[in-house]
Amino acid sequence: MINDVLNEAEQKMTKTIDVFRKDLASVRAGRANPAMLEKVSVDYYGTPTPVNQLANVSVPEPRMLIIQPWDKSSIKDIEKAILKSDLGITPTNDGTVIRLVIPQLTEERRAEIVKSVKKKAEEARVAIRNIRREMLDDIKKMEKDKLFSEDEAKKGQDKAQKLTDKYIKEIDNILEKKEKEIMEV
Repeated sequence: MINDVLNEAEQKMTKTIDVFRKDLASVRAGRANPAMLEKVSVDYYGTPTPVNQLANVSVPEPRMLIIQPWDKSSIKDIEKAILKSDLGITPTNDGTVIRLVIPQLTEERRAEIVKSVKKKAEEARVAIRNIRREMLDDIKKMEKDKLFSEDEAKKGQDKAQKLTDKYIKEIDNILEKKEKEIMEV
């Protein structure tokens, strides 16, 4: 019974970590990364479509992305979508491919990016703590309903805290790696 609650909470925490990783993948760290384009959607025949579904995205150099649309007529639309996005990069095209040259980040811009990454990490920590709170509420409710003893409830609460600590530590590790990546270029 307690294990069911713990397993469900662990699944939710794992999903939170996955979302956090995905969020950080789209953060520009001075290096070209196809994940930067995940949030850019192109108006393709009236349907918002992610760039990676319209084109092949490759990284020929550490600071360059090449977008090769499968439908050449969509080049202008992809270009417009990139300009409208919050990437802050101006695309260039030669009629067949779009090149995105990732500019060198200034120290000031790096600090802003790190600040935004830390904010995302804190949001992920809060999400984990909220899952823990729900888990503890469930355990207390079950104990109150006499589904198990006070000792079992205490053990469940200890396991819940250990689970929470494990996932918060994982968030901190991911954050630390991303900070290094942003500051080292």
